Amino acid sequence: MTTARIPLNDTARLFARHADEIGRVMGEIAASGYWLNGPHTRRFAQEFAAYVGVPHCIPVANGTDALEIAMRALLQVRGIERREVVTVANAGGYSATAAQHVGLVPVFADVDPATLLIDIASAVAALGADTALVVATHLYGGAVDVGALRAAMNARGFAHVPILEDCAQAHGVRCGQVLAGAAGDIATFSFYPTKNLGAMGDAGAIVTADAALAETVTRLHQYGWTAKYRIGLAGGRNSRMDELQAGILSTLLPHLDAMNARRVAILDAYVGAASADVALVRAPQTVAHLAIAMVEAPDRFRAFLDARGIASDVHYPILDCDQPAWPTPRLTPSGVEVARRSVARIVTLPCFAFLEDGEVERICASLRDYTA
Repeated sequence: MTTARIPLNDTARLFARHADEIGRVMGEIAASGYWLNGPHTRRFAQEFAAYVGVPHCIPVANGTDALEIAMRALLQVRGIERREVVTVANAGGYSATAAQHVGLVPVFADVDPATLLIDIASAVAALGADTALVVATHLYGGAVDVGALRAAMNARGFAHVPILEDCAQAHGVRCGQVLAGAAGDIATFSFYPTKNLGAMGDAGAIVTADAALAETVTRLHQYGWTAKYRIGLAGGRNSRMDELQAGILSTLLPHLDAMNARRVAILDAYVGAASADVALVRAPQTVAHLAIAMVEAPDRFRAFLDARGIASDVHYPILDCDQPAWPTPRLTPSGVEVARRSVARIVTLPCFAFLEDGEVERICASLRDYTA
């Protein structure tokens, strides 16, 4: 009998597990005829703000819009005229894309070799007179120590520089005494279908404890309106979460912690099984959005997995500073050598809440058996 291939992710399994709940809310919304700017979006905003632990949540169309709008809001509300954004180069280009749309210049800091999260010393070294903000990307589900980053920035005289948390891969992870999204000045989320909390299409959100930032985000996400059809803020756009996505997210939110716990259990199983030739990336605080292995010959490792019916991928194969369409990059003074070495070694393994126990064991067996 042919053994079924293990997918990198399978959102159909999530639907199958929660089909009755999801089908019910989708039917209610479709029948209501109220498909945008309705009660389900308002409800999800309230529920997600309460979950994160902040007073304000503004749903938007996707995570990249969230980053761009959050950056614009920081510039406008804080009166920032500086033009540089300190961020990492190994996180898929999303913060750098948003920065460039806003007219800001990314300055790339290096990452910690164990977690592949932003290296605080490198980030602080990248700060300067033209730094507008720092993006703390909670990559792979691991939490950046935003409190330590804030303290280091303050100690260097940069208390005025805000921190934007990119939480697209970190729904529900603890960040010190709070959840990711409540540790910085403002935070963004993506609800792309494969996220820890995923919609059935694109969706995103911006959260903050700052009422002035929340008011500006609310205006910017709908054309810059200060009243209906009156554009009072420049840089606005049409970026709305639809009612179906909001209803689905409200349905799945109560299950998020359990789904995160399952992901972490899978990642820890991989850590325990891996041979000496495979190192798993695991931050101290994580919700295991992705399981990242580091090996010396990733193509060989992926071929080994493929032969055993295990899907894999690479997140992410190109550093932002090496993207061919972008201008010559600006780097922290010490460069991004850790990020550059890691990008040549990383492989993404299947890690999602609805992997079956037998599938997890097949992957663990492959990790035990692999030799370079």
